[in-house]
Amino acid sequence: MASSQGSKDLQWVLESMRHGSLDLCSVSFFLSQAGSYCYLETENSIIVNISKDDVFSFSELLKVLGMAKKSVLKHIEFHLVEWKMEQAKDLLLLLENNTNVKQLVFKRNKFDAECFKEIAGCLRRNKCVKEIMLSESGIGSAGASALASVLLDNDILEELQIWEDSIGWEGAEELSKMIEVNSTLKLLTIFDSKSITATPLVSAVLARNRSTEVHIWSVDHKKKSSKVVEFVPESSTLRIYQIDIKGACRVACALGLNSTVRSLDMTGVRLKSRWAKEFRWVLEQNRTLKEVKLSKTYLKDKGVIYVAAGLFKNQSLENLHLDGNWFGGIAVEHLLCPLSKYSALQNQANTTLKTITLGGGKTKIGKEGLAAIIQMLTSNQSITCLGIYDDESLKPHDIVRIFKSLEKNATLKYLSLQGCKGVKGELVLQQIMDTLNVNPWIEDINLKRTPLQIAGKTEDISKRFGQAERTEPDVDMLKNMPMTVPKSCRIFLCGQEYAGKSTLCNSLSRNFSPMKVSYLDQVRTIVDPVEQAVSTPGIRINTFKDEDTKISIWNFAGQHEKYSLHDVMFPGHGCASLFLIISSLFRKPSKRELKLPSEVEEELQYWLRYIVSNSKRAIQQCMMPNVTVVLTHFDKINQQSDDFLAIASSIKRLRDKFQGFVEFYPTVFTLDARSSASVDKLSHHVRKTSKTILERVPRVYQLCDDLMDIIADWRLENGNKPTMKWKEFQDICQINIPSLRIHSRHGNKEKFEARRRAVATCLHQIGELIYFEGVEFLILDYEWFYGEVLGELTRVTFKRENSSEKSGFILKKDLEKVLIKNLQSHIPGMRTKVFENLEANSLVSMMLKLEICYEQDPSDPNSPIFFPSNLEEGRWKHQRWLMDTPDSNYVGRHLQCDDSSHMFLTADFFPRLQVHLHNKIMGLKNQHGASYSLEKRLISITINGIHIRIELGEQYGYYVDVLACSTKSPTEMLRLLQQLIIPAIQSLCHGITLSEYVLRSECVKNLTPHRYRRNQLVHLQLLKQALLSLPADAIYDYQHTWDSSTDSAGLLLGPGFDFARVLLSDDDFQEVIHCRYHDLHNLATELQVTQENDPNHAISQETTSSVEPTFAGIAKGVEAVLQRLKIIEQEIRDIKQEIQGLRYHEHRILIELHRKVNYLVNYNTQLEERKVPNMFYFVRTENYSRRLITSVISGMTALRLHMLCEYRREMHVVEDQIGCELMQVDNITMRSLAPYMKKFMKLLTFALKIGAHLAAGMGQMIPDLGREVIHLIDSPALYGAAGAAAAGAAGAAIVANRSRNRSSNDTQQDIIAAQQWLMDFLRDQGCSTAKDIADKFGLWRIRYKDEGQIAWICRRHMCTRTNEIIQVPI
Repeated sequence: MASSQGSKDLQWVLESMRHGSLDLCSVSFFLSQAGSYCYLETENSIIVNISKDDVFSFSELLKVLGMAKKSVLKHIEFHLVEWKMEQAKDLLLLLENNTNVKQLVFKRNKFDAECFKEIAGCLRRNKCVKEIMLSESGIGSAGASALASVLLDNDILEELQIWEDSIGWEGAEELSKMIEVNSTLKLLTIFDSKSITATPLVSAVLARNRSTEVHIWSVDHKKKSSKVVEFVPESSTLRIYQIDIKGACRVACALGLNSTVRSLDMTGVRLKSRWAKEFRWVLEQNRTLKEVKLSKTYLKDKGVIYVAAGLFKNQSLENLHLDGNWFGGIAVEHLLCPLSKYSALQNQANTTLKTITLGGGKTKIGKEGLAAIIQMLTSNQSITCLGIYDDESLKPHDIVRIFKSLEKNATLKYLSLQGCKGVKGELVLQQIMDTLNVNPWIEDINLKRTPLQIAGKTEDISKRFGQAERTEPDVDMLKNMPMTVPKSCRIFLCGQEYAGKSTLCNSLSRNFSPMKVSYLDQVRTIVDPVEQAVSTPGIRINTFKDEDTKISIWNFAGQHEKYSLHDVMFPGHGCASLFLIISSLFRKPSKRELKLPSEVEEELQYWLRYIVSNSKRAIQQCMMPNVTVVLTHFDKINQQSDDFLAIASSIKRLRDKFQGFVEFYPTVFTLDARSSASVDKLSHHVRKTSKTILERVPRVYQLCDDLMDIIADWRLENGNKPTMKWKEFQDICQINIPSLRIHSRHGNKEKFEARRRAVATCLHQIGELIYFEGVEFLILDYEWFYGEVLGELTRVTFKRENSSEKSGFILKKDLEKVLIKNLQSHIPGMRTKVFENLEANSLVSMMLKLEICYEQDPSDPNSPIFFPSNLEEGRWKHQRWLMDTPDSNYVGRHLQCDDSSHMFLTADFFPRLQVHLHNKIMGLKNQHGASYSLEKRLISITINGIHIRIELGEQYGYYVDVLACSTKSPTEMLRLLQQLIIPAIQSLCHGITLSEYVLRSECVKNLTPHRYRRNQLVHLQLLKQALLSLPADAIYDYQHTWDSSTDSAGLLLGPGFDFARVLLSDDDFQEVIHCRYHDLHNLATELQVTQENDPNHAISQETTSSVEPTFAGIAKGVEAVLQRLKIIEQEIRDIKQEIQGLRYHEHRILIELHRKVNYLVNYNTQLEERKVPNMFYFVRTENYSRRLITSVISGMTALRLHMLCEYRREMHVVEDQIGCELMQVDNITMRSLAPYMKKFMKLLTFALKIGAHLAAGMGQMIPDLGREVIHLIDSPALYGAAGAAAAGAAGAAIVANRSRNRSSNDTQQDIIAAQQWLMDFLRDQGCSTAKDIADKFGLWRIRYKDEGQIAWICRRHMCTRTNEIIQVPI
């Protein structure tokens, strides 16, 4: 009993308080107890039990606490108190005299009206209390009104919680009025018997844009607690679980001008078109809403049409989920209308929406909907993710049409058709593969639960995306069975050693015990400070009931040697789970050595990356992992210290960094894990968050709940046995579960057996037991298996007696002997008799399924087994190449997680790679004498004279290095890596994308340690892009420069360089050359010019004919050169020859371009005798940089006009040019300049692609011109005569045809209009003389001696070309 563990009488407490010998931070009063005594829980936390007949002592204690001087009391709890006016006044005196009290908790108290008003009234003038919690205290609507009235004037209180009470509609309305005035409240939690209380409260928070966190709970028709509404301002997420239509409309009205909600989730709420009509206005007015989930909301055609209407004006929404509703093809047509284009001249109404989902058993897409989907996929330029779920209306030929339309779609990345019945047949499969062959932009296609996937025909598709096909339970076996909300939730305590996880687990268990029992009767174990210095040896699981919910707390072992088991324990995608990341503020509690903020941040970041990495491996993510951060040993730190504030800032950075990867609870709990009062708020959070998660995870079959109750009874009858044989499970199903019972010996036994296995798999996925198909037993006791079985495996040792064991492979019978020897010890207290419940071969089978070890050949029952812990650690050995000769070549590739700041390669990745590569290489038909050896973090391979090292990166690695050494050429080595090694690595990275980098050759040669290679690599694609940006004559000799690498001893690697052609294989280098050719070929295509049949004739004709001053004319001449390029390209055999040919063709194109551009520049030389330059452009200054204006629209302001140097064949931007300011673009200016601007942009894009000097000097002013030119016709302000001409220059198909038919007179008029506007503008700016133009633009008017043409050129050309020009003043 606790009383024997240090209880004191009340007189001792009173005397200690009067003399000031107790510095109490927390006091908990329990009245109506059997006896009066107290218990000092920690050195500054006390629990006081007072009997029913000793109420006087309670008043006396309140008075003594109120009279205490220099009190540090912060937290006061009252349990089972029946308040009288005298006691209320004592409490008021206590609060007035103790300005440090921050939290008041009233649990199962009783108040009369006057007494509660008196207590509430003190809050009006109180300036210290920040948190108030009332639980089961019957305050009613009158009490809520009293609280609301005093909080109108209170600007200190931050948290208000009212649990298991009924404040009614009136009380909720009064509190909502308080919220409209009070801006300091940060947390509002209400547990009411009626859900209607949620509407006024959340509406007030939204309408006033309050940053108040709101949680409203209620009870459903089954008298079970369920969440109604939650709003978390940190994640800007509003979730509504249940609400009537009137309340939904009121909330929608509040959302219209709201700026705090970014994500709205109303999944499962029954909505009507009346609400959708209000929500349309929200979509039109709201500017911050990014995500809306309206899945399974019973919306019909009319409601969806209202939502679609709102999308036309919406410019912020990015994700919209409408799956599981009841609408048809007409609604689909309206929904996708704002996302589609029906004409080349039409703009897409909504360009911000990125994700949209629809479908469901009662959604009938039909012909109209299918046509709308195809039109959207054909014309949309913004949707990246499309989901059509559980559709039964689309037939296989409809699916074929959908994939056919995707062949030309360049924006969609993710397509989900899970559950669609029409995805079946060879025709659909063939069309999917054909689409993937021509569309490289699709990153994933989800075909789960489709007939094609059930038939096992999606393996090729999965391989195409680098995924391995993984099995799921055959849910069709359980079709039409009743579903229910899961009743089991797992809480994972993650943290390093000495974080206080075990102590916290004990305190949480105590807090979850019923309140009716005396506190001292609930205490089982109290952890002394001495015990905290000893870490928990293994994994521990505590399970208890909260109402009808089973909550299990999983205490992860903090020792590094146990980390290998963490991946095995990670919950599946359908399991309700909550992660508590526990971090101590001290390195070791006994030493009182405070951690640095960077240490805390690194520790938290590891666990966050662990959670993200493992959750990404799931088949599908039904929800993001829920994470809460807890800081322990808070009682020993100064809250205002700089270190603690720095820790708080680092946690906020992590929360922002991992937003979108985990659901990060905004409140960080700081506590003393030993104190139940300190842990109380965390207990409430765990309890309510568990219920929230259970409502959000997928429903489970009611059959599963019934079966778990039966299995629990079976365990009691069998001595709490931790395992069950499959035959015993079959018997339970046959006897107790009618739906799993075989009724006749002539019945379909295979069908019922498959159904039983599907049920067992579902129980495994929701975390009730461990089962894998093919293993003929079930694990019923997680703690026994993970703690006493797998926990011991980390200490299993092998005596290596032969070379095969040194390589990590061991025969199955030998492994069984080792396990029996290590786990079957009879020393008391040292080992558990594991094999009384589990046979050795069964344990090996389960280890294989859990991927703790791996079979070399699964088809061979006697296949050797790879056991990673059997490998030697070779990191501390001297590393060297087996072959290192003067003529050896070295290449290396670095494969790094694309998002390494959020995830890493999980612990099971490298062992799986070791087995996978072993089987792949040893299974080659021609092994070329291949050898294969393994160490803990290394794979060494020799094949066909090439030595390969595959090294896992540093601890918690996020990268793999692949190094090769051979006397063969680098190209031969890289081909082997790119065809065999790298694809094998990529195929095992589920949910993680690896980017490829090139390692410095000298690093590979010297086997430089990992930590010194970090700055000795370059991204493969960036290296290729660097080559593509060079002129042809510089590609072959391009050198990549490396920085030096140093350590504490000095210089390891000096700076150096490698030729790009050496770093890349010949295949990659030729790919760069061909991309260069491809860009040249695409120039003609972009200009929509038909090709001539005879390129030689075209060239001679173009040379002799007069030059038409249009861009079609330019393209026509270039096209002839490109045709010749095709013929010459086929005759090239060598890379140098290709580059030489590329230089020649670029030169030919440049000559053609400059000749025709020169004609355009000097066009109409009689127009006032070229008194002003012709080639001008506009820029805008943004954030101390200049951006090129690609199109002019009426109303634009603050533009600056600049002019180009027009020297023939060397046109360029003039540095330090002042220019002239254009204050505003009016309609006249727009009409005059729009055609010229379109032509100038096309000219600039053309020149950039072939390296013309026109682009010289543009620098960072140039935007993404490829995108600009493609969308030149998108501006509606440019339509009409002038706009059509401009769009023709841009190259859009319809308008381009008109452009070809335009006469040269129209083009001349465009140029004349632009020149006339320029002269008028310069005249208005006082810049009409040659001196003015020289001052503002740095250009001088000259005449060429040989041609006699006039041009405006810069000072540099004036000096360098003196012999070719004559200055001609105006």
